[in-house]
Amino acid sequence: SELIKPYLGSKYKVTEVPRSLIFYMSKHSGPVNEIQWCPVREQSHMLLSASMDKTVKVWDAVDTGCCLKTYSCHSCAVRAAQWSSCGRRILSGGFDSMLHLTDVETGKQIFSSKTEFRISALKFHPTESNVFICGGFSPEVKAWDLRTSKVLRVYKAAVQQTLDILFLPEGREFLTSTDAVSRDSADRTIVAWDFQSAAKVSNQIFHERYTCPSLTLHPKEPVFVAQTNGNYMALFSAQRPYRINKKKRYEGHKVEGFAVGCEFSPDGTLLVTGSSDGKVFFYNYHTSRIIRTLSAHKEACVSAIFHPVLPSLLATCDWAGEIKVWQ
Repeated sequence: SELIKPYLGSKYKVTEVPRSLIFYMSKHSGPVNEIQWCPVREQSHMLLSASMDKTVKVWDAVDTGCCLKTYSCHSCAVRAAQWSSCGRRILSGGFDSMLHLTDVETGKQIFSSKTEFRISALKFHPTESNVFICGGFSPEVKAWDLRTSKVLRVYKAAVQQTLDILFLPEGREFLTSTDAVSRDSADRTIVAWDFQSAAKVSNQIFHERYTCPSLTLHPKEPVFVAQTNGNYMALFSAQRPYRINKKKRYEGHKVEGFAVGCEFSPDGTLLVTGSSDGKVFFYNYHTSRIIRTLSAHKEACVSAIFHPVLPSLLATCDWAGEIKVWQ
């Protein structure tokens, strides 16, 4: 992309809140569950989307707003998808209990495996590019190795479902958010794991009785944020014992049972989230105040993500199958 080239050599500048709609992309016939910019900076004009319509699509979301390719390897809703670190492959998991690693150019499956459960969360290891973790409608979370096509490790959580997975810096530990919220306590809502030993590091992280549909890591500071079904985002230390910051709460948006994603801007100054009323909320990370809201969609906006290279470029997606790009 010619638009990205001038920014590749320079440091990321300050993020501003986007104001205008650049592309309106709607080729999905069902809700879009996940969107992700390609992690390879030179190819970061490409945006991946995974949908309930059983497809994964790749878009040119910087220059043209066109759909470049559609992958139809799943027989049910695709709940989670991730770019590989090289940008040449896409890992996807769905409600058909299938895992697929697809070659972006040819559309062929490099790896496929059936799991014992419907998949709702996938994450590549931050430093081991052939290793990923997958979770879903099961008490177990599994680490896979793509080189052997085998399960490396099993993490037993004693919950019904894994909602999201977040690797902590360097990948020695990771967090899972689960649906384990009982009337008397909320332990196990967020569980920290030792990646190598599969031991539980902590399950006493979040004590409020809300599930957390998504987790996100700050790009520069050792903190993470959990989106909660209490219509607020909570801030935690990303180092043991992962204490909650009681002074900061990001509230004003609505979650209401949707798997609404949240993310920091690449410079770490803004926290952005979708909202079940279709809006996008921009919070000042330091003060936790709302800077602005964007009326982005008519249906629930489930994801809003900043571009890794182009300052202030934002992609959003919604429950009606629409994807929009803003600047």
